Amino acid sequence: MARRSLGRRFRLLWAAYAVSAYGSALGFGAFPLIALVVLDAGPAQVSALAAVGPAVGALIAVPLGPWVEFRRKRPVMIAMDLTRFAAMMTIPVAYALGFLTFAQLLGVSVVVAAAKIAFGAASGAYLKALVPPADLLVANARFESTTWSAIAVGPPLGGAAIGLFGPVTTVVADGLSYLLSALGIAALRGGGEERTTRRRARAGELLDGWRHILRHPGLRALYLNQLLVAGLIMATEPLLAVLLLQDLGFAPWQYGLAFAVPCLGGLVGSRLARRVVARHGQHRILRTVGTLRAIWLIGLAFVQPGLIGLLTVIAVEIAIIISMSLFNPVLATYRLEHTPDDRVARTLSAWSVGSGLAIAALSALGGVLAAATSPRTAIAVAGVVILASPLLLPRRTREPERQLEPV
Repeated sequence: MARRSLGRRFRLLWAAYAVSAYGSALGFGAFPLIALVVLDAGPAQVSALAAVGPAVGALIAVPLGPWVEFRRKRPVMIAMDLTRFAAMMTIPVAYALGFLTFAQLLGVSVVVAAAKIAFGAASGAYLKALVPPADLLVANARFESTTWSAIAVGPPLGGAAIGLFGPVTTVVADGLSYLLSALGIAALRGGGEERTTRRRARAGELLDGWRHILRHPGLRALYLNQLLVAGLIMATEPLLAVLLLQDLGFAPWQYGLAFAVPCLGGLVGSRLARRVVARHGQHRILRTVGTLRAIWLIGLAFVQPGLIGLLTVIAVEIAIIISMSLFNPVLATYRLEHTPDDRVARTLSAWSVGSGLAIAALSALGGVLAAATSPRTAIAVAGVVILASPLLLPRRTREPERQLEPV
């Protein structure tokens, strides 16, 4: 199948996204590492950094959805990239001067989390205005493939860079990636930006995104399903790290391999999205793949030491990631199709805020359960609970209301 061209402006947006994605992948896990190595933080502080920062950032982002809605999206995206750049670069500066503190790491994680949600809301609305409706799935699939390719190569390269150049190296790379992304988005001049009536958001509009999601049967079902699935999958990641590295004695390179190799499956799933939707229809893919992505997690509870255990983790993670990378762009496209143009930013912001809070809450519950029992038991419970998630998928979906295209 010939590669579909979405135009120069989309290529610039995609390139900006790719730079940011690879920078974030290089910096994956940098904050906990700095907390442990530089600041001598304990497990409780590292857990707080992983959960509290994004959760507080999500709460701060609640009023940003309506604010983004009534602004032109390209300047908002540039501003959020520059905000993240400035926040991230305070860490190497403070490190060089000997003033770095745990409170600063936590504060930066909060700012970056809030700016990420605002950027995602603005970029989703911008994409809907930039790309014809028929090409939304192609565009979302390309973003999805970029995400997984970055995750596949970024953390191993980041780990090597930290070993060679020091603990804040990848933070610098991540920060610079936001600056480059802002410059790329700034080059998106000309047509394509949606017309926006700039005004102050009203207090009653803070919850408009959730109102739209919960009043729409298909979006409501997919939202609740996504909260549960994403929350449980993300909650098992730190538990699996403890199980593999401490309980089963895996070497760090084996642990890295177990997560890097399966990410290549993300390229497979995202590239299949357009073809399978064209053949089987959007609703069937959401139902079928949404079910498939829930059945694999329980397999991680049966991991054993040695080569068989390593291969088990890789096989389970590949199955999960292929399913997720196929499901995610279809979900993103459905969400844009079924959201009015004047409510996209609020809807996407509400979705991201809910996801962030669900991940934080389920990660905390998983940690408590693991402390009371064991990491393997906590993973097994997550694997059993997630099997119920397909019950939340929509029974049927309705066609989006088609808007008249400009002549």
